[in-house]
Amino acid sequence: NINVMIRGLRDVQDFEMETYMEHEDRQVIIAVGREYGSGGHEIAKMIAERMNLPFYDRNLLSEVAREKGIDVSAIEKYDESPRRAFVSQTVRGYSNAPEDGLANMEFDYIRAMASRGDSFVIVGRCADAILAGNKGLITIFVTADDDRKIERISRILNVSEAEAARMIRAKNKKRKSYHNYYSDGKWGDSRYYDLLINSSRLGLEKTADVIEAYIKARTGQS
Repeated sequence: NINVMIRGLRDVQDFEMETYMEHEDRQVIIAVGREYGSGGHEIAKMIAERMNLPFYDRNLLSEVAREKGIDVSAIEKYDESPRRAFVSQTVRGYSNAPEDGLANMEFDYIRAMASRGDSFVIVGRCADAILAGNKGLITIFVTADDDRKIERISRILNVSEAEAARMIRAKNKKRKSYHNYYSDGKWGDSRYYDLLINSSRLGLEKTADVIEAYIKARTGQS
């Protein structure tokens, strides 16, 4: 029975990945950048589930807030936001901008996880840049065709295509500004990532398949 064979193969692959991840000297950190509407967040979550790895996106805020004793509702609006130059100051190398404060707290938390040897999947938050040089780091960027991004956002949020297009432009401008402000690398530039992939070509599930195969090849999995 072909379905039984497929399930059996997946069970073997899951066992191999779990066995692989038990070795502490084989840290794997998957940093996923994404265009708004590309499905990159969902793909990253699939990868985390398949590899049995912790998954961090906006939930990183809760971890940081708990560690610092801060109410998460007081900081969530500054998540992945570029500093507003007209309402902030930098004195002797220190910024009073809340965006800078939160970004640096998140970066410190991410670095601490990596320094402990933790393996995880993380979406955005400049992880590709702040963990550069880590031997276990694999950087991915997910893009998509404009019409697919518009269709996806329009369908999921039940907005017009014109509104979806506006949201996509605004969100991606914000993400690019945030990333490029805190990073030497350029957001979405293929030269700064291990793998850049267009999810429109294969769809989310099969794009996740390709990324998973790449990760396994990089980490010595057959």
